Amino acid sequence: MSVNIYVGNLSYEMTENKLNELFSAHGAVTSAKIIMDQYSGNSKGFGFIEMKERNEADNAISDLNGKNILNREMKVNIAKPKTNNWN
Repeated sequence: MSVNIYVGNLSYEMTENKLNELFSAHGAVTSAKIIMDQYSGNSKGFGFIEMKERNEADNAISDLNGKNILNREMKVNIAKPKTNNWN
């Protein structure tokens, strides 16, 4: 079962390819997505990584959380499931 990882406090210079490379060092990455502002087209400073194996995801989280990449300390943890806040 794949694991969805939240990655916050990203540098605005971070690309999806660079993010994929960082996490691929710890295991198989299924997808890497940086969330973009729909109006400006600029990064919102966070994204999501999907990894195939839980143990590889845990290793990536422990290694990369708080790590300074492109002059920003990344926040890395298991992504919380989406909730419907409209009710």
